[in-house]
Amino acid sequence: MLDILKQPWPWYASGISIAAIMVALLYFGKTFGFSSNLQTLCTIMGAGKRTSFFDFDWKTQKWNLLFLTGAVLGGVLSSTLLKSDAPLQLSAATIKDLNALGLHFDGQLNPAQLYSIEALSVKNVLLLLTGGLLVGFGSRYAGGCTSGHAISGLSNLQLPSLLAVIGFFAGGLIMTHLLFPLIF
Repeated sequence: MLDILKQPWPWYASGISIAAIMVALLYFGKTFGFSSNLQTLCTIMGAGKRTSFFDFDWKTQKWNLLFLTGAVLGGVLSSTLLKSDAPLQLSAATIKDLNALGLHFDGQLNPAQLYSIEALSVKNVLLLLTGGLLVGFGSRYAGGCTSGHAISGLSNLQLPSLLAVIGFFAGGLIMTHLLFPLIF
């Protein structure tokens, strides 16, 4: 069984899984979003006593906290028990684009050039902190994260989610093609 799980799966397996989860969530009247777990965790820790945004019955979100726990445990399992020694396979065009940005593809999901102890510098720490703050601000300002808007919001045919997803993609393109070369 582990050998089957370690093999690369076809691209459509995730699409079918996401569609099945969305059908189940729609059936039970739930919406999907990962960043809403942060609001729930803040509520559990008592933030509702100071801010009305966090003043709600967090027990209605237990299912979403279970999803968060499963995602974390799934990540731990996939990086330990299901870890494959096979290098990541990227297209030649992607490797060429990475090289043009000054990144050497080393076969790993996260390039050691950016995500290693050796790469830890004041500049990289500041970039990570700034990026984290911008992502947190953006998901709060947009009323949800990329997964919530792109998966749940679009499945519910919500116009604000469509606008948010367009903004996410535009921001990603601007970062990749304009800001990333300037920063690195």
